[in-house]
Amino acid sequence: MTPNRRDFLQMAAAMGAALAWAGPARATRTDWRERRDLYPEGVASGDPAADSLILWTRRPYDSGERARLTVEIATDQAFRRVVATSPATVSAASDWTCRVLVGGLRPGRVYWYRFVDAEGHGSRIGRTITAPAEDDARPVKFAFVSCQNINEGFQHAYRRMIHEDERAQRAEQLGFVLHLGDFIYEVVQYPEEMATRYDRRIVEIVRLAESIKVGNFHLPLDLAGYRAIYRAYLRDPDIQDARARWPFVAMWDNHEFSWQGRQSLLKAGRLERPAQTIKVAANQAWFEYQPARISKPSGPGLDRFDPPAVADAPLTDFDDNGLSQEPNNLAAIGSLTAYRALRYGAHLDLIVTDQHSYRMQHPLTLPEAEGLGSAPDALSGFIPEEVLEILDAGRAYNGGNPPDTISFAGTDTPNYRKTSAPFTILGARQKGWFLDRLRRSRATWKIWGNSLGALDWRADPQNLPEGFTERWPGAGYTNAATDYGGAYHELGEIYDLVRDAGITGFAIVSGDRHSFWAGYAAKSLPPKTFEPVGLSFVTGSISSPGQVEAFEHSFPREHALRPLYMADRPGSEKPHPTVNMLMLHGVRSCLEYARSGDLEAARAISNPALAPHLEFVDMGGHGYSTVRLSATELSTEFVCIPRPSAAEPRPDGGPLRYRVAHRASLWRAGERPRLEQRVIEGDPGLAI
Repeated sequence: MTPNRRDFLQMAAAMGAALAWAGPARATRTDWRERRDLYPEGVASGDPAADSLILWTRRPYDSGERARLTVEIATDQAFRRVVATSPATVSAASDWTCRVLVGGLRPGRVYWYRFVDAEGHGSRIGRTITAPAEDDARPVKFAFVSCQNINEGFQHAYRRMIHEDERAQRAEQLGFVLHLGDFIYEVVQYPEEMATRYDRRIVEIVRLAESIKVGNFHLPLDLAGYRAIYRAYLRDPDIQDARARWPFVAMWDNHEFSWQGRQSLLKAGRLERPAQTIKVAANQAWFEYQPARISKPSGPGLDRFDPPAVADAPLTDFDDNGLSQEPNNLAAIGSLTAYRALRYGAHLDLIVTDQHSYRMQHPLTLPEAEGLGSAPDALSGFIPEEVLEILDAGRAYNGGNPPDTISFAGTDTPNYRKTSAPFTILGARQKGWFLDRLRRSRATWKIWGNSLGALDWRADPQNLPEGFTERWPGAGYTNAATDYGGAYHELGEIYDLVRDAGITGFAIVSGDRHSFWAGYAAKSLPPKTFEPVGLSFVTGSISSPGQVEAFEHSFPREHALRPLYMADRPGSEKPHPTVNMLMLHGVRSCLEYARSGDLEAARAISNPALAPHLEFVDMGGHGYSTVRLSATELSTEFVCIPRPSAAEPRPDGGPLRYRVAHRASLWRAGERPRLEQRVIEGDPGLAI
């Protein structure tokens, strides 16, 4: 049933948006004159449906509490065919932002929009696109991105995206951009305290009036601080241009609230404190600056957030899934519910989840973990896969028969997770919603959009040559993941459902790792049974530094294991990132490449049991990814740019390092998905 105007009015109220309803086209009646300086953060649109989407702007005033704007939506850039005009209120209470839900639109259409104030001063013109109708079988295409840091990087990956999209045929243009988090970084650096990080110059972006300092990072403690950071990011011309060209579908990751936090706990390094007031402030700023179809249970107002009253109180009374039932914690994380799903034509059901508001404390960060054995110094940081599996599954390990102790490196430690529920990132309620939505989806492709990577990070230190370093005390493989790559039980639940329900066309797109990954969604890896049920991709960061950059600057040259991460080759300005080979091929391939520089010889001794789930890993990749979906195939393309540590003057966003595509035909229930890889341009080096 097609929603009517009353339905849209109720929807707008739930989201805190005003309502515009499309009708017959006519010429503009406003005296619009562009004044971008009065709309310094530009315009944006979000969460497209077949008949509606959300429009956004910010128009600050020097005095008063409220002001009225007018928004126009047209089918042409000259606004000769305006289909909707509506008032939109901006107020000091919402930092002069507004959200307008536009209904009654046609599916799969490009629209143009603009805002104008009472004096005729207008915003820039924005472009947006509605979703195709659910029975529209034409192919669809979108981009997914994550991790942009204007404090220590540049955002011209968006400029490259715009350049390519403007020159593409309409059928091959992007429909929307899925932003998987770290839209901002709440850890702010000041140039006089830290002039550079790695090879990057620290850029002045904002000064926080109320903050706490951890190392060289300043963390906001109030709403004004988070708002100031969003304003700084949205004044970046590349970010602003991208938001003006496409609708965004946004989900937060960790840095929209707290670097290492979870629920309403703030954590950064040694700093850890309850932060319900800060979580609410972070949610309010996100609501004000990201146009999205999320619920606002704190109040019915159309133009403001109306935050719940909370106090900073210790997180206590944890339920079986690790969610603190402390009332202020529940109120803080409940002030916005961001997980949601969007249907986009016949071929795409996009299911977006929140990885931080409901997650359990990771087992390796519990105080009891101090008693676990540790690897020798040369292998420090390596955790045996079998140890992580026991800790992750808790009481569910081994069919409900977990061991009493955990043995590692000659130490037997009581299994402190023996009676605990399995580790969860999603939390019980969100996971139930997610599984139900996945089970009921009838789209050709079911795409899970989440901010955290879901492919295992494995290495095989058991294959290090005798005498190379201290002997690896684990039974076999090691895993470094604290994201979904180490959440074996929870991913197993999801993958079991996909298999048992005969779900085809299941794929994951994610971010956070600051690296490009392509592979298969599989519950287990050798020596256990390897049965992939879907595909999994991770996009490189827009600009945030990755592990390769960190290793270049911090990994000691004399360290015995340096060849596993960095290979110092004669005549090369920078070391070669053998860490990519470590994940794909194993330690013997890394050592061979570091010794000989012969890539084919190194690949020839790859460990076939290490990573059958991986086709591609570039731990130093920056840029963006696109996904094209049709009735018969999926194609994901990694568009990698050089390290964005300096401004790029070229209007096309600068050169590319490489462009690599991974294609899969739609498989039948019970069949294995299979990726075909193609290097379209450039050289991905050790990433294959």
